[in-house]
Amino acid sequence: MAFLFGCENVHLEYPTKVIFESLSLGVDDGDCVGVVGRNGDGKSSLLGLFDGTVEPDDGRVLRTGGVRFASLRQVDELDDAKSIGWNVVGDTPEYEWASDARIRDIIDGMIGDLDWDAEVGTLSGGQRRRVDLARVLIADADVLLLDEPTNHLDVVAINWLAKHLKKRFSRGAGALVVVTHDRWFLDEVCLRMWEVHDGIAEPFEGGYSAYILQRVERQRQAEVAEQKRQNLIRRELAFLSRGARARSSKPRFHVETARALIAEEPPLRNTTELKRAAISRLGKKCVDVIDASFSYGQNKVLDDVTWMIGPGDRYGLLGANGAGKSTLLDIVQGKLRPQAGRVKIGKTVKFAFLSQKLEELEKLKGDRVREVLSRYSARYMIDGKEVSPAQLLEQLGFTNAHLNMPVETLSGGQKRRLQLMLILLDSPNVLILDEPSNDLDTDMTVAMENLLDTWPGTLIVVSHDRYLMERVTDDQFALINGKLTHCPRGVDEYLELLEEDRRAQSDKTSNASKQGSAAQSQAQSGLSAAEVRELKKQARSIENKMKTQEKKLAQAKEDLLKVDPYDYQALGEAQAGIHELEQRIESLEEEWLLVAEQMEG
Repeated sequence: MAFLFGCENVHLEYPTKVIFESLSLGVDDGDCVGVVGRNGDGKSSLLGLFDGTVEPDDGRVLRTGGVRFASLRQVDELDDAKSIGWNVVGDTPEYEWASDARIRDIIDGMIGDLDWDAEVGTLSGGQRRRVDLARVLIADADVLLLDEPTNHLDVVAINWLAKHLKKRFSRGAGALVVVTHDRWFLDEVCLRMWEVHDGIAEPFEGGYSAYILQRVERQRQAEVAEQKRQNLIRRELAFLSRGARARSSKPRFHVETARALIAEEPPLRNTTELKRAAISRLGKKCVDVIDASFSYGQNKVLDDVTWMIGPGDRYGLLGANGAGKSTLLDIVQGKLRPQAGRVKIGKTVKFAFLSQKLEELEKLKGDRVREVLSRYSARYMIDGKEVSPAQLLEQLGFTNAHLNMPVETLSGGQKRRLQLMLILLDSPNVLILDEPSNDLDTDMTVAMENLLDTWPGTLIVVSHDRYLMERVTDDQFALINGKLTHCPRGVDEYLELLEEDRRAQSDKTSNASKQGSAAQSQAQSGLSAAEVRELKKQARSIENKMKTQEKKLAQAKEDLLKVDPYDYQALGEAQAGIHELEQRIESLEEEWLLVAEQMEG
């Protein structure tokens, strides 16, 4: 494959830190490279070296003549006063860009739902990100350098972007280098990985999963090598007295060995034990949302939603921006009353909410981290073990040096981790996390996930990071058109449901012509128009009730599987509840058939 760009013996240093010592890398045609590493270790600087916005202190950056670059930065440079269209295509005449199928596909896929003439200054963070991405993707470029492209995007936009990039670079022409903490995206798109750390960029073959396998094996090999070194030293001492000799072999990576290591790991969490611990803290009652509806004017965001949340349940909540997730979470916490339906919150429930903002730390910004920790209890129980706040902070990647830093000087990722730790130290039993991985690098996200694995309470997570969502939760639910739907297969099923909904909406237009013939058939039935409307209203009402009862039945059957098989009283109560729900559904079906017969007249 042809060489496109790279660097040779590059040294880059900022006033307070050496970023790269002597960096040499190369990117060929067809390469799709994912870049990971801790915050501040030089990932964005690496992209800047490649596109020329960062100059090395020593060494050189190599670019093949004629190779065109397009870069997406973490902070956009869109013109707030100009329209979306101008920011994407500039002054290019419409007949030029509109005649290009590739550009039309990008515009439809990224920003098709936005008003082309709307000013960028009126957009949300996620909408701005999509506009900036569309601008970069339509550029006539051989190389794309993307810095955190999935930030602020929802699951649908991330899925579209992954498919687009895979298709774009599948022909082996051009190259992609992407910095992202989205592990699903890295696995889906990238064929190689670079881990930036300690002044180097260490290469790995494959996507994120393969990178983790190799990292585990390299760590094991390093430990073996160190053990061998220690053995050599001991033998060398023996040689001084007895003349013995020693040899060592060169370590070699084996994927099978790494897989074997992972196979020996225990399950991520002991669900049974966590449930038992959660029940001891919460009792048998947590939160029941029953037939809840809520509207903002004519926009109905929740439509007859029923969500039974039990002690120890770990649920993920999916939905597009504006779908009603925040409204539902406010109702779950009792902050907002539904306009219809009701909410039952257990007497022992203690909520904690990790918001996307860092407002909770504002009052602490002048305090040092050590001072903040001193205000909390000296010991906490985590995973059945006593830990101090300082030990908990260490699990989240803080060092002793960080303890003396004022809160206001911490990085965004450090503030995010401190925010989570302070919430856990308040000992809630129902934890709601809104985009918990914002500002976190992959290692710190994993550390947070490991901590959550041992947390004994009810967990609800809202995240566009599908890897995190499916990693820390046991079940996922989706809000689509005001309805809450269980997605047993996770994000993939949610995306399928969205596609089905899109097709259903498009079919409405084609069905409009059929309404006239339906009206004629109603007239032949002998019923008045008012009577027909009333019967249709009754039928819809019965159908909604049936759907509600069917959801309750599905939930009851799931709950039955969680009941202690030796608790015969609880088993009997659960089975009686299932039988009662089945009878209700049967009764509603008979009622619906009667109404249908009347309409057929």
